[in-house]
Amino acid sequence: MRKITANAVRQPANLSIDSQLMREAKGLNVNVSRAAEAGIAEAVAAEKTRLWKLENHATMDAWNDYVEKHGIPRSQHRQF
Repeated sequence: MRKITANAVRQPANLSIDSQLMREAKGLNVNVSRAAEAGIAEAVAAEKTRLWKLENHATMDAWNDYVEKHGIPRSQHRQF
């Protein structure tokens, strides 16, 4: 996941957030901007992972088929 740094250039954004959730966050002194940023970073990482899996699905299936038929290459040299 991408590391969020304090000195990153920030861009203002308008967000609609549940009012009860905002009251709770403010009452708990949660930095809403940083929390939103962390949530967005997590969503971006998850989407990148999902897309990578879609793009590489055929290759992963081919590799799994190979291993199923032939075993793990050079497994006889493994020491674990």
